[in-house]
Amino acid sequence: MRTNGDHPNIILINCDDLGYGDLGCYGSPVNDTPTLDRMAAEGLRLTDFYMASPVCSPSRGAMMTGCYPPRIGFGAFDDGAWVLFPGHHTGLHRDEITIADLLRGRGYATRIIGKWHCGDQPEFLPTRHGFDGYFGIPFSNDMGRQAHSAREWAYPLPLLRDEEVIEQQPDQASLTERYVEDGVRFIRASAGRPFFLYLAHLYVHLPIYAQENFLRRSRNGPFGGAMACVDWAAAVLQHELRRLGIERNTLIVFTSDNGARGDYGGSNAPLRGRKGTTWEGGQRVPCILYGPGLVPGGRTSSEIVSSLDFLATFAGLAGAEPPSDRALDSLDFGGLLRGRPGARSPRDTFFYYLCNNLGAVRHGRWKLHVARRDGDGRSWVEVRELYNLEADIAETADVAARHPEVVSDLMKRIEACRADLGDERLGLRGANVRPAGWVEDAKPLTLYDEHHPYIQAEYDLPDRG
Repeated sequence: MRTNGDHPNIILINCDDLGYGDLGCYGSPVNDTPTLDRMAAEGLRLTDFYMASPVCSPSRGAMMTGCYPPRIGFGAFDDGAWVLFPGHHTGLHRDEITIADLLRGRGYATRIIGKWHCGDQPEFLPTRHGFDGYFGIPFSNDMGRQAHSAREWAYPLPLLRDEEVIEQQPDQASLTERYVEDGVRFIRASAGRPFFLYLAHLYVHLPIYAQENFLRRSRNGPFGGAMACVDWAAAVLQHELRRLGIERNTLIVFTSDNGARGDYGGSNAPLRGRKGTTWEGGQRVPCILYGPGLVPGGRTSSEIVSSLDFLATFAGLAGAEPPSDRALDSLDFGGLLRGRPGARSPRDTFFYYLCNNLGAVRHGRWKLHVARRDGDGRSWVEVRELYNLEADIAETADVAARHPEVVSDLMKRIEACRADLGDERLGLRGANVRPAGWVEDAKPLTLYDEHHPYIQAEYDLPDRG
C-alpha cells in the first residue's frame, strides 16, 4: 500500500452546467449515476452547497482563490462580458494565491485536466498558478468553430498540454476518455507523493458530444449520455485509487460550476431559476465528499457550505496556512467533513453576486433578494423579497411583510458586504477588492492559420459561458 503520511490526496471533480437535480442522489428520475450515488451514500452529501457565481469564469476563479468574484476582479470582464472569451486581455492576476499554490507549497504534485476558464493568455494559464501540468481546453467547449455561423471571434478550439496548443477542434466525444487516461497516468506518476488533481469536465455544457456506448443506454438523450460518462469517469478514478491502495487516504469532491441551463435535458429541480440567475437554481449545486478513511459515510448535511471554502479546508487537510496578507472569503469546514461530534459549517452567511451586482444574501434559513435583472435582462430592478429556504426551497412565497425584523437584519449584512465588495448597480466600489490580471497584446491561442476550416458543432448556440 502506498501512503502519503498525514497529507491526504485530493481529487476535485468540477462539472460544467450540471444542475441540482441532475444526479440520482439529488432526485433525478432520468439520469443514471450509480457511482456518484454510491459515493453520496458512503460519504457526505451536502444539500445547501453554493458556487460563488451562476456563470463559469467567476465561479472558477472564486473556487480557486477562496474569494468572491468581485474581490479578485472577476465579477465582469471587458465590455461587461460575464465570462472570459478566447484572446481576452483579462485573467487571474499573477499575485493571486490558488489552492494549487498552497498544496504545491506542502509538497503536493498538482495537475489540472479540462476546463480552466480563468484566462487563456500564457500569463493566466494554470501552469502560472500552482499547477505542475495542464491538459485541456482553456475555456468553454462552445467557443471554437460552429457550423452555420459567421462569428468573427470563433477561432479553432485549442487543446493544450501545459502552455502549448497540441491540437485544434478535437473530437469532443473522445475528450472525457482522454482526460481520464491523463488523470490515471498522473495518479500513478505521483509514486507515493501527495497529489492534487483538478478534473474539470466539459460536460454537460453545450454542445454535447457523448460517446455512442453511453448514448445507447441513455434515458435522457445526449444529456443523459454525458451524465453517464461523468459517472464512468469517477468510477475509473476510484478503481485506480483502490488498485494502488490509496483510496482511504484520498478525498474526492464532486460538484458543478453553476446551475443547469434548464433545457436540453438539464434540471435544477426542485429549485427556482437557472444558470445566470441568483435564484437558488443558479448557484446551489450538488456536492459530494467521499473518502473511506477520511469522511465518515452515510451522512447528508444541510449546513451552508460554499466552493469558497475549499481553499481553507484543503489547506487544513494538507497542513498549510491560507494567506494572511489579503482579504479572503474561505472558511475551513474540516470538522464537518471529518464528522467530528457537534461539528458544523463555520459559514452561516452567503452572498449571491451576478457580475459585480449583489443580488441576494442568505443567513441561516432566510434569503433576502435585493435586486434582480429585469425581464429583458438589460437592467436591474430593486426588490425586497424574503424566503424561508427551510420551508420553501423553491422560493415561491415572499414573506418579507411578515418578518420585518429579519429583513432589517439581512439588510445590515447587505450593507456590510457592499462596503467590502461593492455593488456596481449602485455605483459602489468595495474597500477590499483587487484587480484582475491584464496583458496588453492578447490574442487567441492557435496552432494553425486562423482560417483553419475544420468545424464540429452542428448548430449555433444562444448562450455562451
